[in-house]
Amino acid sequence: MLVINNLSKTFTMHVGQEKTISCLESVNLSVKPGEVLALVGPSGSGKSSLLKCVYGTYLTSAGSIYYTDAENAVHDLANIDLQTMRHLRTKEIGYVSQFFHVIPRIAAVDVLSQPLVNRGVSSSVAAMRAMELLQKVGIPKTLWQMYPSTFSGGEKQRLNIIYGIITKPRLVLLDEPTASLDPVSKRHVLELILELKEQGSMILGAFHDYEAMKVIADKSYHIVTKEMELVA
Repeated sequence: MLVINNLSKTFTMHVGQEKTISCLESVNLSVKPGEVLALVGPSGSGKSSLLKCVYGTYLTSAGSIYYTDAENAVHDLANIDLQTMRHLRTKEIGYVSQFFHVIPRIAAVDVLSQPLVNRGVSSSVAAMRAMELLQKVGIPKTLWQMYPSTFSGGEKQRLNIIYGIITKPRLVLLDEPTASLDPVSKRHVLELILELKEQGSMILGAFHDYEAMKVIADKSYHIVTKEMELVA
């Protein structure tokens, strides 16, 4: 399971005199295998920051993030060494951000194959899996060998989804997964997420798209917006 206890996050500002900004305060939630928990709340409420704390790109200010891995070892992701965190990202934790970071002059199918290759999967098998997912999300075959930098915003978002889930992670973190997608593309992406759910993945996602959330989420966690308070 993923269990978050009393998590808080503040940011330190170094403009003029040092101040801190409170972003998240006393977050408590849990996600179990085969379950989707949706984070909801207005922009700026801290949904993306919470996902980044779980993924380890933000350091937490207080609290714990307990994750049980495939071997039943429990890790506190809020207090974990970098090597172990990198191992979990490669083997077990997938993250879909709001933006796809384009790698120049590499074909889309090769970009998407890389997470599987990093796990020791042969390049040919990884490419077959990448092409299977490209077809599922409606990317035309004529684009599979093209550079992602030439893709539209919606196409890049679909690549972003594939890149984050191609390894079938045990824990999937989604940051606005259906943003910028047309209705048909959205349906394809939601079907992929539901497949992961059926396979037993734990899914924690930030949503503004309430229609999409209703399709896939088992429960929701509302992050209450408060004024960003500067504390000397």
